[in-house]
Amino acid sequence: MSYVDGFVLAVPKANIDAYKKMAQLGGSVWMEYGALSYVECLGDDVPYGELTSFPRAVQATDDEIVVFSWITYKDKASRDEIMAKVMADERLKDSMANMPFDAKRMIFGGFEAFLEL
Repeated sequence: MSYVDGFVLAVPKANIDAYKKMAQLGGSVWMEYGALSYVECLGDDVPYGELTSFPRAVQATDDEIVVFSWITYKDKASRDEIMAKVMADERLKDSMANMPFDAKRMIFGGFEAFLEL
């Protein structure tokens, strides 16, 4: 079964173009090193829930858009190998140092697939 890294974050609306540029570069690097897919999505129908919701999870404000993204890999070993290469890649150093969002509010996790249809 495949392995998936998932992300949820809030990007200021004023920084969406910068985020898209960063995501394009990041996605190309991840794919170059062997990721099976790289997907970035802007929230379109993500209401602020009473108890839980995507916006609540990342403390999104009215001037931010929730982003949901994921990267798939063959397996966890592949993910670990690819992630190490991505994090060491010089092309991403500037993006890592100057993210167009508050990385402290980003949710990130690795998931082992148990069902794939």
